[in-house]
Amino acid sequence: MPLSGEAIRTMNYVDDISVTLRRILAVLPSLTDEERQRVAEHIKHADPSFESVIAALAGKK
Repeated sequence: MPLSGEAIRTMNYVDDISVTLRRILAVLPSLTDEERQRVAEHIKHADPSFESVIAALAGKK
């Protein structure tokens, strides 16, 4: 079954997220321990989170 334009667009958003995560990983070695901790906390508290999106896709709200 072919994908709708909306599904393809959503998958492109996921690709954009992957690019962003690669950029984050690339810069991590240049951060101090304190900066790394602050970035980690910022990611942990981001909303919506990766986990919440996966749960929504699985039908768990």
